[in-house]
Amino acid sequence: MTALTPPAAGPAHLTRWLIRLHRPALLLWTAVVVVVSGVLLWLRGPLADASAAAWKAYDACQTATCGYDQAAIIHYKDVYAYTTYAVLAAPFLVAAWAGAALTGREMETGTARLAWTQSTSPLRWFASRLALPAAVVTAGTGLLVLLHHLAWSAGKGRIGTLKSWYDLPTFYANGPVVVALALAGLVGGALAGLLRRGSLPALVAGLGFTGLLWYAVQLVMPHLWTTSTSVVALKRFAPTGGGLGVDEGIVTATGAHVSNLTCGNSENDECLAFYDRFDAVGWYRDYHPASHYWPLQLIATGLVLALTALLTLLAFRLLHRETGARRRSS
Repeated sequence: MTALTPPAAGPAHLTRWLIRLHRPALLLWTAVVVVVSGVLLWLRGPLADASAAAWKAYDACQTATCGYDQAAIIHYKDVYAYTTYAVLAAPFLVAAWAGAALTGREMETGTARLAWTQSTSPLRWFASRLALPAAVVTAGTGLLVLLHHLAWSAGKGRIGTLKSWYDLPTFYANGPVVVALALAGLVGGALAGLLRRGSLPALVAGLGFTGLLWYAVQLVMPHLWTTSTSVVALKRFAPTGGGLGVDEGIVTATGAHVSNLTCGNSENDECLAFYDRFDAVGWYRDYHPASHYWPLQLIATGLVLALTALLTLLAFRLLHRETGARRRSS
């Protein structure tokens, strides 16, 4: 047990000890970032060019017998989907590791308490557990988000199956909110390790916290910025597209907006009767245009980072209270 305890030292020695202790996780994270980054660069360059050329040939087709590289189109689409979900998985990987290994394992085996009595204070021990991983997580996740955004941008106007900016997986993988979620997962997992004091329970708790936080972000995100509204008369089909949808429904003769009351085709007899019953004269749609992308991302990122800071403060206070009480009782 003593061999696992770091010697009494300053921050530099604690950092070196942390790297030594978690070297396999650091190497695995580096490998994941390098591999996914390489695939994103491939997606941005050769795959995007091949798919764009195939789409150009397809658009130029005038007969049923002309050819185009359908495999290139499908290949680009598949690789884009895989890399997008790989970027979105980063916060969950970080949370699982932070709960199971960063704090949970040391609390479970008792090496943390041994370190507190022989080499360093509990607060300095926990600070050393967060500082370097936070820097590594920020750098790695930030790089993936940047490269994903560049890869997506390379297909704009060239690839017919390119996901829109408001496609939800693309929306999140292209922005800094994923980096903030990864940091929140790190702190949430580390806090779970302190509270649960077991690798497996802390792993599950860290994943659960990150999943709930991600769900909350998706619920709140559309309401962080004032929406634009599109109103059209009851002509043919209800309005779709144009941006990130928030709400839609009918406009009554009094000008009131009634949410979630739509019927696809206004010329269908059933739909006509439906709209007459509610005295509808038009459709409305509340949405976010492309110009709202960065305000939504930055506000959501700020909120998640603020929550992360509060969790960090809570973890330090809980650790200080517990270890202080132990010292007084002993």
